Amino acid sequence: MKSLDREFLEQQAIPLEFAGTMRLLGEYRGKQELYTRQTPQVLNTLRQVAIIQSVESSNRIEGVIVDEKRLKPLLEKGATPANRSEAEVLGYKDVLSRIHTAYERFSITPETILKIHRDMLSRTDLPAGEWKRRDNTIEERLPDGRWITRYVPVSAQETPFYMSELCTRFNRLWEEGRVDRLLLLHAFVLDFLCIHPFTDGNGRVSRLLTVLLLHQSGYDVSRYISLERLIEESKESYYEVLNRVSENWKEGRHAIIPWWEYGLGILIAAYREFENRVGIIRSSRGAKTAWIREAIEQLPEEFSMGELVRSCSGVSRPMIRVILEALRAEGKLEVLGTGRGAKWLKR
Repeated sequence: MKSLDREFLEQQAIPLEFAGTMRLLGEYRGKQELYTRQTPQVLNTLRQVAIIQSVESSNRIEGVIVDEKRLKPLLEKGATPANRSEAEVLGYKDVLSRIHTAYERFSITPETILKIHRDMLSRTDLPAGEWKRRDNTIEERLPDGRWITRYVPVSAQETPFYMSELCTRFNRLWEEGRVDRLLLLHAFVLDFLCIHPFTDGNGRVSRLLTVLLLHQSGYDVSRYISLERLIEESKESYYEVLNRVSENWKEGRHAIIPWWEYGLGILIAAYREFENRVGIIRSSRGAKTAWIREAIEQLPEEFSMGELVRSCSGVSRPMIRVILEALRAEGKLEVLGTGRGAKWLKR
């Protein structure tokens, strides 16, 4: 709620570059509507890929990892979770899917946020749908193995009040329309993270809330390009910015502009990728080949066949293997190992 204080917002010296950033995002939003009307099959393909990447990345950021061989049965075929990690992944997917398809039914209230948390963890034995009962701290492990306290959030006793006040202030500013909604939603998410209202799952809920509020602001790119994946790929920058902007938050003397810059930067990166992928998939000649090559460029230096398959949903494994072998013949890839566990290395 500290970032949603009207006096605090009015004091922000917003850089001149923000005007260009906001204008660019407005242009991307217009193109998004054009693509939606003209290329439904393309968007369906992107949607299938994005939800898998979003679920996997958002959980992996928090150390929740599922064997890649289990992801598709879980997320596409409704397999029964075999352990807590799989239950957490499936719960995230359920909530994310509901946000994508019915975002207008969500209101920003403490009850809604509690329900998102409860549904996300409903298949686990973790405390779900309730505010934290004990004070918590944000800790960081240093390279030498020592742990340090990076941030002390709002106490458990104060959390219900802070969450109620956060939602009240947000809704008032949202309805007034005097603050750009992109800036407002990122300010809301920052305050949510600084309050840290749950014992577990704060990061994942914050990303679900980001997707929800982007939809409600008319920015639907997260339906087709995984914002969670982009955040994971820039995880070091994400935590560096979050650590910086949370300093002096309780006193209302924190720096919010770096947080806005990071959030808007992720959104622009998503729209650029969206535009690029739509163009690649729509091209009539060599479309799948170009898509596979572009997907490889987006993957880490060392990647597995499974990772590439998930990035190219709808392309057969034999075709993907043909392209991999062609790139190896060109000297652009090197295969490490044999069989299902083989890795591919970019050269």
